Amino acid sequence: MTNAEDLDFCEIDAYLFDVFGTVLNWHSTVTRQVSIFSKGLLLEGSQDAIDFAEEWRAGYFAHIKIVAQGGEGILNMDLMHREILDNMLTMPRWSRLAKIWGESDREELTMIWHNLDAYQDTIPGLTELKNYVYILALSNGNFRLLLDSAKNRGVPWDGIFSAEMFGSYKPNKEVYQSAAYHLSLPPHKIAMVAAHRWDLLGAASVGFKTIYVPRPTEDPSEVRENMLNKKDGGEVDLVVKDFQELARLVREARQSR
Repeated sequence: MTNAEDLDFCEIDAYLFDVFGTVLNWHSTVTRQVSIFSKGLLLEGSQDAIDFAEEWRAGYFAHIKIVAQGGEGILNMDLMHREILDNMLTMPRWSRLAKIWGESDREELTMIWHNLDAYQDTIPGLTELKNYVYILALSNGNFRLLLDSAKNRGVPWDGIFSAEMFGSYKPNKEVYQSAAYHLSLPPHKIAMVAAHRWDLLGAASVGFKTIYVPRPTEDPSEVRENMLNKKDGGEVDLVVKDFQELARLVREARQSR
């Protein structure tokens, strides 16, 4: 439930956005593209294609969890995606794909993540929001991945923060704190916008405001359906249906002051 009174929009100067799953729809793109690359072995829209995309993404989550908690691991998401892909192709379920995907194919597959679909509300919502505040990416993606993703879809960022620059991954506190430092803003003047509960809890732990945007392939359905504003007993400062609603709320608040 959206309640604009739960957040003082005039106090927030910068909005930081998670990218993969929040701004861009990795699920639709990767599912479609692996089918195209599979030479008929994975039918488009099939459960196999969906499972492959989701297993690739699950490998990402497993990796960042280790690093965010202080463990060793790859800090460049392109290299990480390639390592996960290579490991998947050693598994019996995907061995038929290993036979048709050589080095150049695997490089191209890894580049799928540089050209993901944007959600329908992404560009219009961010474009309007940019009129009133700073909008930046704060993502676990490496810088070139984020740069290409924005360029390919026309995402109108004012700036890009890659967690790789800060030596860890979200939800490690240092990532959020480093972003605040480079913005020269106190945490309460920054809002984190994400479709992931874990990301927003990490941001809140350093004093950021938190805005949840439910996306159909992110967070389990029971989490999405039960996310509430803090005033309603929930964990985040605001829940909005999409970026266009967020932009409207910011516009109305700033024009009425």
